[in-house]
Amino acid sequence: MTGRLDGKIAIIVGAGQTPGATIGNGRATALRFAQEGAKVFLVDRRLDSAEDTLAMVTKEGGVGAAHAADVTSERDCAAMIAACVQRFGRLDILHNNVGIGAGDRGPANMTEEVWDRILDTNVKSVMFACKHALPVMREQRAGVITNISSIAAVCSVGIIAYKTSKAAVNAYTQSLALGNAEYNIRANVIMPGLMNTPMAIEGYVAAGRDREQVIAQRNSQVPLGHMMGTGWDVANAALFLASDEARFITGICLAVDGGQSARIG
Repeated sequence: MTGRLDGKIAIIVGAGQTPGATIGNGRATALRFAQEGAKVFLVDRRLDSAEDTLAMVTKEGGVGAAHAADVTSERDCAAMIAACVQRFGRLDILHNNVGIGAGDRGPANMTEEVWDRILDTNVKSVMFACKHALPVMREQRAGVITNISSIAAVCSVGIIAYKTSKAAVNAYTQSLALGNAEYNIRANVIMPGLMNTPMAIEGYVAAGRDREQVIAQRNSQVPLGHMMGTGWDVANAALFLASDEARFITGICLAVDGGQSARIG
């Protein structure tokens, strides 16, 4: 049976994850891409976490490699792209899945340190990775870039640096799509809503909140079935956007949120 990504080479940035009971967006995407025939280049700041994902990929018969990078560093991003091309010969898919929000607060209490850390991680990482992927994809005259944003970009939230960073990812990606359409490079955004992932849940638990209460409170905010999504929901959306089924789709911001962002309509 032919996979939807057979023969494709995909970089997944943020392919490791925070420890936890569920699967994160990046790890789920790495597994789904490999299941559909892609060779996956798994990037994370923590090499051991990327290697854990690689072990899952290879256990299922997939092919990949793990790579450590701090994607707030342009040098690391350039090296990441070069290492992937050296290993696999090309680059078809770039999936940017890095984001943080720790320490965020309202505008009257924002600190420069928190603002810079969140904007560097959430926006610079996307810009640097795309900057160094584009020459490869332009020479190929083909490529797909998917950037993970958040419905916080379009919904009312109290965390201003995170919201600003994700709105910037949306705007950047739309410009990226238009500027590279002539090279047959597509660029889109996925905006997850409330997800039952380690990154979303474990911080609350570490701060002393009861896990089941956190999950119940988050579930109650989701219109569709009163149930959060999972990393697999993001992975399946990413698979569609990376596949040839989405060959005429570029410049969109796709909400994967159980209808939560529809409340702005």
